[in-house]
Amino acid sequence: MAKILYIEASPRKDRSLSIATAKVFLEDYKANHPTDSIERLDLWTTSLPSFDGYILQSKYAIFHGLEHTPEQKKAWSEVEEIIAHFIAFDKYVFSFPMWNFAIPYQLKHYIDILVQPTYTFSYSPQEGYKGLVVGKKACLICSRGGKYPEGTEFQKYDFQLPYMKLILGFIGITDIHQIIIEGTLFEKSEVLLEKAMIEAKNAAATF
Repeated sequence: MAKILYIEASPRKDRSLSIATAKVFLEDYKANHPTDSIERLDLWTTSLPSFDGYILQSKYAIFHGLEHTPEQKKAWSEVEEIIAHFIAFDKYVFSFPMWNFAIPYQLKHYIDILVQPTYTFSYSPQEGYKGLVVGKKACLICSRGGKYPEGTEFQKYDFQLPYMKLILGFIGITDIHQIIIEGTLFEKSEVLLEKAMIEAKNAAATF
């Protein structure tokens, strides 16, 4: 039995095409894998610790091989809990829109908590960077108002999908599926959702 973490990063909820597509994907996935469990993490209702003060000091203490002070240890435990929760899952589904050519700040905040030395990646002069979250899968469900197809002049503006694939690969997750809903500012939602639902069903069958 696999455990799936669904990470929802759109604040639009019922008006979000990425969320609507994710629901179809997860419903079909559950139908194909009835014994697997799915947990939803709404980043807009989740309290994430600010990366300053003792938490920031704790991160640099790890970089420099120093022991945490009692204050740092207490603050850092919040980060450790979030990381432990994340790595306890086998598969990840992200639904998120493009904001200013990149990702929403709540999703970036969550990533900045997860990507920590000795927890999700390591570094040595011999091996360089090495991802520690291995043997897992991810599905990226992205919506964007414009269109940024490969091989066109607009591709250079896409910091949404390339960043997510890069950061997941950095921590060791390289088996990545993707569903892209684009042109939401120019095409009817019903048409885009119908197409996205077909892609979601196909992707769920092989995830």
